[in-house]
Amino acid sequence: MATEPFTSAPVMVGRSAAAPEPRPIPAEESLCPVISHSWVNAEYRHLVVEASPKALAVTPGQFFNLLCPSPDVGELFFRRPQSVYRIDRPKGRVEFLYKCVGRGTRGLATLKAGDDLNMVGPLGVGFHLDPTWRHIVVLGRGVGIATLGPISQLAKDNGVGVTAILSARDADFVMAGALFAEAGEVVSVLDTDGTSAVDNVEKILDGLIAQKRADAFFTCGSNRLFQLMKRVGRANTIPGQVAMEQVMACGLGPCYVCVRTFEVDGKKELRRVCIEGPVFDMQEAVGW
Repeated sequence: MATEPFTSAPVMVGRSAAAPEPRPIPAEESLCPVISHSWVNAEYRHLVVEASPKALAVTPGQFFNLLCPSPDVGELFFRRPQSVYRIDRPKGRVEFLYKCVGRGTRGLATLKAGDDLNMVGPLGVGFHLDPTWRHIVVLGRGVGIATLGPISQLAKDNGVGVTAILSARDADFVMAGALFAEAGEVVSVLDTDGTSAVDNVEKILDGLIAQKRADAFFTCGSNRLFQLMKRVGRANTIPGQVAMEQVMACGLGPCYVCVRTFEVDGKKELRRVCIEGPVFDMQEAVGW
């Protein structure tokens, strides 16, 4: 039985002529020139690449599967999934903000300006904005902060107010503050001064609800903060979306490595984070 293709033929950004596709294809493999690649702090790097038109069509919350160079003599058999941090369509660029922690990301960190990044995407299901929402709250921690950047961009572009609550160990790890400040108000909560405690973050959420500045919740990066937003959202009938972080092998669905449990209408069901997500309804997600 014939099947529809999922990805296009490889595209070399800036060097391949765009060939017309016989049918819409949701993703492609592309070689993207690295524009810049720098350290943000002691653990995180910021990667900017020139992207193809299809890659630039990525929606907030979607991800790309990146082919990372090996950092040593061994091979890397799997790509590494990375959510998009910023979409700069006027300049034709896609940006990633990632934590350099394992062999894959240490290999990724070796790329220099002028090198090519091989990536497949855009993949997965992203965030969405309801046209009736006038103000949203995004709550992120660690690398989850990066995932919430594009939905904040989109909200700003649609005239929707944004309050970004950014949680981190200390001030050095409150990343992307300038990006979120462009979209709205930024509230930093830290471990060093105790403001990142769940009780304090709950008070902040309650205050925003009282001010009618919380039509929807978005979160990524922390299970405890996700559980808080889920509970507060349920108690106040506020819709929410969570971007799940999960180990993946193929990123395309067949391997089922990224399966998580969800609760829908009182029944448990299994879903693949890479295909059915990585963005899910907050009230259906159980956690990770």
